[in-house]
Amino acid sequence: MSDPAWVESQFTRRDGAFRFARWGRALAPVIVGTNDEGCKIFEDGIRTAARIAQLPVQEIDPELGANFLVFLVNDWSELFEAPNLIKLIPNLHDLIETLTEHEANQYRVFGFENDGAIRLCITLLRYDKELQKVSAQTLALGQAFQGLLLWSDAAFMEESPLAITDDGLCLLKPAYADLLRCAYDPVLPKTSNDPAFALRLAARLTVTETDAPETESRDA
Repeated sequence: MSDPAWVESQFTRRDGAFRFARWGRALAPVIVGTNDEGCKIFEDGIRTAARIAQLPVQEIDPELGANFLVFLVNDWSELFEAPNLIKLIPNLHDLIETLTEHEANQYRVFGFENDGAIRLCITLLRYDKELQKVSAQTLALGQAFQGLLLWSDAAFMEESPLAITDDGLCLLKPAYADLLRCAYDPVLPKTSNDPAFALRLAARLTVTETDAPETESRDA
């Protein structure tokens, strides 16, 4: 979908501000709150999304140790037990109070480089009944995808970027996979607050059926 208006909407926040940002460093993921099998599923989802963006994934970030963190909890209050999380999210107490009040099941916090590129993503997931309806593979790929760009806070409210095939494959819809790939074109800047930037992205979009195989993940 190369419509510039559609591309612009993916990065236009509900307050009307356009803000695009991508990662400026390799990903170093850490998954907290699940077993080894769950960690592997999330790591596979992150690697799948990162491969589309041609973004490297490594064991350790030399500055932060880990920079793509995923926390899974049954209750938001469990986040208080996470070591050093309050150092990364100084307003953690107020955030947990707000998430609890609104019965939210997910939240994402970004940190940025001096040039505006993404340097840190913290994904918080409360494994409620709604998330339990989603397979681990689907959840992992979806969360990884959402953490690779600074999407609009209204993105994906009307349409999921994921699709499940009849044979149980979870995949990124071609339009979203292509947008992710184009967003990491090295010719483009890592960040922009100019809505006209959407025109440059749209010009690079070419959605074909051949995109599908590299975006898929087996759904349980």
